[in-house]
Amino acid sequence: MFVIIGYALVIVAVFGGYALAGGNFGVLAKAAPVEMFIISGAALGAFFVGNSGKVVKATIRTLPTVFKGSKYTKARYMELLALLYELLQKARKEGLMSIERDVEAPAESPIFSKYENVSKDHHLIEFVTDYLRMMVSGNLNPHEIENLMDSEIETHHQEAHAPMSAIQKVGDGLPAFGIVAAVLGVVKTMASVGAAPAVLGQMIAGALVGTFLGILLAYGFVSPIAQLLELKSEEASKELTCVKITLLASMQGYAPTIAVEFGRKVLFSTERPGFAELEAHVKQKKA
Repeated sequence: MFVIIGYALVIVAVFGGYALAGGNFGVLAKAAPVEMFIISGAALGAFFVGNSGKVVKATIRTLPTVFKGSKYTKARYMELLALLYELLQKARKEGLMSIERDVEAPAESPIFSKYENVSKDHHLIEFVTDYLRMMVSGNLNPHEIENLMDSEIETHHQEAHAPMSAIQKVGDGLPAFGIVAAVLGVVKTMASVGAAPAVLGQMIAGALVGTFLGILLAYGFVSPIAQLLELKSEEASKELTCVKITLLASMQGYAPTIAVEFGRKVLFSTERPGFAELEAHVKQKKA
């Protein structure tokens, strides 16, 4: 929603200001299609050249998410922490082996089924169950698991960062492609140097549209998408960090209530549930 609003503000501010200044939209309308074809075609070609097939596919999958709101809400975090609490509480009361069946088949687990919002996220559930499985096996100490968690979170961040980096590089190149389009327009103008001044003026104005479009597309449309994807990537990493801190606290001997509190504290303040709020939610889910 905010992306659409932001794009609308960019368009209104730029073209509204141009209209208030008495600009001639006829020149823009005449030159823009050709200039846009040159700029967008060159940028798309450079995108394919500079990225592997894996990154191209990931970027195509990621782009639609910029028009959706963040899924990392307070309600989601409360569900996640309540799920971790219930699993750790069961393991503490009945032994680690008691959660083995839940870990091996989360889709069939009565505990996981209570928390539909987080259970739908296969990557998150896989992260949780993998490390709970290691805890059940008892073959790794907390430091080894922490190092492994950090490596996996870093890998996840790198994978999420690849589409953002690819889009950002396209945004960085758009002003240059705009100059290319403008230079081509100047070349065309110079070939008609004997024409009337009014005609030459129209041709030069059309050539400058290329520079205008390249800069506008870069800083008004493409680069903000890369910035938004970076924020989404940070939110995804923060959720995994929350799981990591909670499980490590449990492995170090803290009670489930305290372990969940460790995880709650690492969340961003805008989505972090209060202690009493989370406690009430956990009791409600257990009931």
